[in-house]
Amino acid sequence: MNKAIIAKKLGMTQIFSQDGKVIPVTVVEAGPCPVVQIKTKEKDGYEALKVAFGAVEEKALNKPEAGQFKKAGVAPHKVLKEFRLDDISAYTVGQVLTVETFAEGDKVDVVGMTKGHGFSGVIKRWNQHRLKMTHGVGPVHREVGSMGANSSPSRVFKNKHMPGQYGNERVTIQNLEVVKVDAARNVLLIKGAIPGPKGGIITVTDTVK
Repeated sequence: MNKAIIAKKLGMTQIFSQDGKVIPVTVVEAGPCPVVQIKTKEKDGYEALKVAFGAVEEKALNKPEAGQFKKAGVAPHKVLKEFRLDDISAYTVGQVLTVETFAEGDKVDVVGMTKGHGFSGVIKRWNQHRLKMTHGVGPVHREVGSMGANSSPSRVFKNKHMPGQYGNERVTIQNLEVVKVDAARNVLLIKGAIPGPKGGIITVTDTVK
């Protein structure tokens, strides 16, 4: 990993290429992200950059969180994340990562938390069919249905599609293309859809494949 930045999803739109084709893009506000800490193998056991995003007032943080920013001489921020970059020697504490880290045409991986839907049934969660609406099936028609034989194995196998928590999970979308970089507005336009709701925090890194 050579490039990384924290961003906020703003929504989707579309732009036109030079040959008139419509390109669906996701608009993300990327950075500015100040470097709060540089972790080294000698001191921490591994090398990483700890960067921040989303400026807030100091009263919004607890004392340990605020202490990190005071030690680094950086204004308080809401989000802290670590990136294990291949070469951290080029970075210093207080240095600010901006959208200009990326360029048009770059291939990136985007990581975000999907929309949470709470406890959901199998129709919404797994796209299963409802039961027949004829006599002898009710009173519930949206339940999971048969789970297998009764006497053997006398249990439900693991990984069976059941009701449960749907969404709110970490998802990575690989090999997306940066269509445009707007340095004046701290905005990246990334081709295609990315996980999460509007306003969700994501990370954008150069692709691993």
